[in-house]
Amino acid sequence: MSWSVEVVVYGATSAGVAAAVAAAEAGAATLLVEPGHHLGGMTSGGLGYTDVGDVRALGGAAARLRADIAEHYGTAPGHYAGPEPHVAEGIFRRWLEQAGVDVLFGARLTAVETADAAEGRALRALTVATAERIEAAVFVDASYEGDLLAAAGVPYRVGREDRSLHGERFAGRQELLPGMHNMPPWVSPFANDPTGLTEGPILAQLHDAPLAGLGEGDGGVMSYGFRVCLTTAPDRIPFERPDGYDEEYWELGRRLFARDEREGVERPAGWMIGLEPNLPGGMADGNSLGPVSLSVLDGSAWEYPDASPERRAELRRHHVDHTRGFLYFLSHDPAVPAAVRRELSRWGLPPGEFADTGHLPHQLYVREARRMVGERILTEHDLLAGSIPGDTVALGSYHIDIREVQRVWRWVYEHPRPIGTIFTEGYLSVPVPVYGIPYPALLPQREHAANLLVPVCLSASAVAFASVRMEPQYLMLGQAAGAAAALAAASGVAVQDVPIGELTARLREAGQILSIGRP
Repeated sequence: MSWSVEVVVYGATSAGVAAAVAAAEAGAATLLVEPGHHLGGMTSGGLGYTDVGDVRALGGAAARLRADIAEHYGTAPGHYAGPEPHVAEGIFRRWLEQAGVDVLFGARLTAVETADAAEGRALRALTVATAERIEAAVFVDASYEGDLLAAAGVPYRVGREDRSLHGERFAGRQELLPGMHNMPPWVSPFANDPTGLTEGPILAQLHDAPLAGLGEGDGGVMSYGFRVCLTTAPDRIPFERPDGYDEEYWELGRRLFARDEREGVERPAGWMIGLEPNLPGGMADGNSLGPVSLSVLDGSAWEYPDASPERRAELRRHHVDHTRGFLYFLSHDPAVPAAVRRELSRWGLPPGEFADTGHLPHQLYVREARRMVGERILTEHDLLAGSIPGDTVALGSYHIDIREVQRVWRWVYEHPRPIGTIFTEGYLSVPVPVYGIPYPALLPQREHAANLLVPVCLSASAVAFASVRMEPQYLMLGQAAGAAAALAAASGVAVQDVPIGELTARLREAGQILSIGRP
């Protein structure tokens, strides 16, 4: 089968849904193409507790979702931290149906056709795993991975850049500092020596690679994981021993708890996973909180963005195994303090969520992957200055939130002998004021693609992206991309030539907030 439409959106993330709805509501024949089988990405994939930032900056699709959640539960907007996953997906499904958007599931990208045109290089069609060929006037890459932009030959970067590239203070490899997410001192990395005095094979869950110099670009990518939904309801699914459970893999956790015992530290279960009943029905959105957590810090995320589909599937299975193993370890291993085991045993997986994926989320939390090198690169400087340029199409406001990047070890030169000690590296949280995300940050350079918009893997430094990457921003950026795509398709111009005044006027009319007074 072949399709010919005006706008194709690749990736049914929250940004993809918002882009498809905005394009269709503007009158463009629109097709949403999703490699998986669900709508909403992380918004319906376990990230119930949504990082919002300054609520005054939420407009357009983000405000619409917030209002629809409140209407569903009969509460005021913001009463709940987020909806149940199936509720979020149901809202997105309704949006698409009302806008008349066709959705193609199970359609992973396999090829892209491009051609040179008067206005610049352009995408003509894409082919997907269902053997369908899809032609369009304008394309939107709303995937978390940036697979369409990469296949089209648009330049991109992966991971941390060197501080010298943009002159950013927070770029590159970070200092080895203490913190709630970081491993406390004197946990040995050596599998055969818990004292850390005799070097040998290192434990599982460590990134066995040289550590870059401070501030150097190393391509490091924030860790991935699953945001699990948990419940104490009587019908909960208990945490059972997974097939292939590896006892040695969890030696790191045993050593953490042994260290706590030596130092007189009592680590509640909530410090490890987050057990606040912040979702409707008393469910909790489990997050990666402690030094050993749902996040996988062995370097898997570094490999994922450019990996083949087959290798990505292997890496995803690794994260599934880690997640199931972690839940079982915390609730059953005798080395875990009894209080933690008792608390975890009160919880389980909700039978009403993620039934087709074993009650773990369908979406791996890909915190970052590729980032386009486009018309304008958003940097740390723009965010810290609270810059709101005239071509702003959405506002951002959440912290520069860089999650842990890797778990490594170093010799600490104590008398009388050096001691091998584990460090967690990369975590950073820097407050920012409200700032504007300019339209050119969604655009490739004209010579690379004149009819492609990128609202997720947009043109930003790794530091700036760590703030932009929140789901409310993706909703608003997706809406901006969809509105621009419809304008470009209707007028037959390159996306770089869309009149910014007309675009911003349409966005404001649709409820987007493009400027805000300072508190």
